[in-house]
Amino acid sequence: MKASYRWLRELLPALTASPKDVNERFTHAGLEVEGVTEYGAGTESCLVVRVTGVRPHPTKSGLRLVTVDRGAGQSQEVVCGAPNVPDPGGLVVLAPLGAYLPAKDLTIAPRAIAGVTSEGMLCSESELGLSEEGGGIIVLPIGTAEPGTPFADAVPNARDTVFEIGLTPNRPDGLGHIGLARELAALLGIAFEWPSTGEIAKTADVDAKDLALVTVEDAERCSHYGGAGAIDVTIGPSPLWLRYRVQALGVRSISNVVDITNLVMLEYGHPMHAFDLDRVRPDASGKKHITVRHAKDGETLETLDGVERKLVADDLLICDGQGPVALAGVMGGASSEIQADTKRVFYEAATFDARGVRRTARRHGMHTESSHRFERGIDPGDVARVLDRAVALTTTLAGASAARGRIHVQGDHQGVEPRPIAKRAVRFRPQRVRELTGVDVPVAESVGILERLGCEVSKPAADGAYEVLVPTHRPDIGREADLVEEVIRVHGMDAVPTELPPIRASRDVGGREELARRAKEICASLGLAEAITFSFTSPRVLEALAAPAPAVKLDNPMAEHQSVLRTTLLVGLLDAIGNARRRGERDVREFTVGPVFLAPNGEGALPDERLRVAFAIAGDRPAWLEKATPFDVWDAKGYALEIARRVSGQPVEIEPAPGAKAPAHLHPRGAAFVNVGGQRVGSFGPLHPDAVDALELDGEVLVFEMELDPFAAGAALPKFTAIPRFPASARDVALVVKDGIPAGEVEAAVRAAAGPLAEAVRLFDRFVGGQVPAGHASLAFRVVYRSPDRTLTDAEVDAAHANVVATASSKFGATLRA
Repeated sequence: MKASYRWLRELLPALTASPKDVNERFTHAGLEVEGVTEYGAGTESCLVVRVTGVRPHPTKSGLRLVTVDRGAGQSQEVVCGAPNVPDPGGLVVLAPLGAYLPAKDLTIAPRAIAGVTSEGMLCSESELGLSEEGGGIIVLPIGTAEPGTPFADAVPNARDTVFEIGLTPNRPDGLGHIGLARELAALLGIAFEWPSTGEIAKTADVDAKDLALVTVEDAERCSHYGGAGAIDVTIGPSPLWLRYRVQALGVRSISNVVDITNLVMLEYGHPMHAFDLDRVRPDASGKKHITVRHAKDGETLETLDGVERKLVADDLLICDGQGPVALAGVMGGASSEIQADTKRVFYEAATFDARGVRRTARRHGMHTESSHRFERGIDPGDVARVLDRAVALTTTLAGASAARGRIHVQGDHQGVEPRPIAKRAVRFRPQRVRELTGVDVPVAESVGILERLGCEVSKPAADGAYEVLVPTHRPDIGREADLVEEVIRVHGMDAVPTELPPIRASRDVGGREELARRAKEICASLGLAEAITFSFTSPRVLEALAAPAPAVKLDNPMAEHQSVLRTTLLVGLLDAIGNARRRGERDVREFTVGPVFLAPNGEGALPDERLRVAFAIAGDRPAWLEKATPFDVWDAKGYALEIARRVSGQPVEIEPAPGAKAPAHLHPRGAAFVNVGGQRVGSFGPLHPDAVDALELDGEVLVFEMELDPFAAGAALPKFTAIPRFPASARDVALVVKDGIPAGEVEAAVRAAAGPLAEAVRLFDRFVGGQVPAGHASLAFRVVYRSPDRTLTDAEVDAAHANVVATASSKFGATLRA
């Protein structure tokens, strides 16, 4: 929200605080000023001058020598190339020698132009930072000021300080200058009074209700529709004060009537719309009829931005007798816009449902000044003021005559005056300020703050509590804690003590939270980066991963791709990888820990919420001074083994899942299950190519997902084993087996055959090629033999080792490698 310091001073005559002080006070009260702009900073050194003569440049076509009267009997000649230099008698703006123009970072100095020295410059709006228009110089209306008057004095709105305020969505009252003035008055303890809506210059002999019939078909989506009219309108450029006021606040000046609607919106924070009544098409009876209704599926509307929009039944429309003329709360239609020949204007000021406006704006990819305000909630009680203000300005600035009265439609109520809106009543106990904030604020000060903010405060009850009627411009105040927040916010947040209050913990840290924390620490220690992912996804993504069907669907999702709760953690990880690869980052190592939501175990039960850990790796493994190589399934196995071992504290077994045994989302040639204590707890492997294509991941990804709930009791504690007293005897054996035989099966057979004397069995080499026959592999194992109560003899070790070779030969057809 852009706010004008000059406008705030007009609304608060008692305001003496400097722009810097206003900046600090707003920010400390929660209306953060994110930036300050000096609008028209070069105007103070520029002068209003009168043109007294114009002649061609002696050597350069397109240039003219303009003689101007600077006042006090001074005149000078400057070179000017603008096409709109007025005839003698016209008023223009001169930047004299030494003037600095910040918009162009230019200091005016004598300059020779085609042999003629110019000691000054006639300025355009762009050169003074007033607008982007630089096609011609500023020509002021006759009588604006006497020659020699500083331009900033002649047109005060050409110089202003503009605050850029970052309003939170719960403060729609700050989206208008009256709301900001009320807020500032409360903060500074000065008086605030509603400004006058202005005098009606002329009144026509016609009632507003005779200009158009208004019908509202959905009173929930449009709780109040107000209308007013003006006839005999003359469309033209806005006066300079209005032009520069709206332009200082980032709104382009278009014409007097359009600028009036924007000015009133910036003043009250309430969007309004102006219809060319002669372009509002009549109904079958020949009457002008404005209807607020839902769109029909497939109906179209060309909005003011020139885009034809295809509508759906949830869109709320403003229609004339033959079709849509505006998208309610978002943007008007092109068919009834104000044009140069407009003579009759119908003003609309309404209260539209915030959620409905938000849905329509998002659906059509639109964000306008109007939708921005309606989405946050406007003041439903200022419709009459807004209409009166617009009509009064129209009679003054466009020479119009006002139609008598107004039109107000509120459900079943239709009349010239609006039906009063009931105010929300909230109980306020002054002692709650101290209890919630630790600050002692006197009761009288608390009551005074609430009254300055626009609340109506009753006399205290017997228990000291007050009934506070909340003004309609503060939809964010709904409970006692909100009133306490307002009191302490105005009193001063810096008065809140910094010490922490005594807190009684609800329970000890443990359970699932501790399990999730431990899993995160383990993954991070392995070099994986944590990805913070949404619990929401879409049915399409779950289907692409062959994950369980969603058990929870959202009634009002943030977006279509976040319409269900996830049944696998992989959706968020793969979305992050897709985003990274679309931005050129190929190498990713990430993990996440969180719940998945599966179908309930019984009828009427809640979804089965399970805690899991998952990772996804893609691209090349880290390398230093060597050629990078891509991650493969062995990397995924290593990560999976270590995560499962550290989380469980137990031995981990990897069970290959070839062919049809593989989970549907994994490639059948590299998939495997993770087993702990004989229980299957997870799986890993390369993502199936079909899933890679469906999710547009642009390359292989290796994934892992494991249940954490089986280990909620914590990792198994290691058992103490006494330090061996007797020496070990290690023997190596290299067995040649067929290539398709899993090494794990051979290792298990070797361990069993070695008997109780085998302390450890470890595969330390796998070799193919050389003297190893084709289709075979050499698996080298180291077997460590030891007895806990004696030193083994060679004969005992030889016998056990011979049994290992014999078992491998009989079970796998293994031979000793030469």
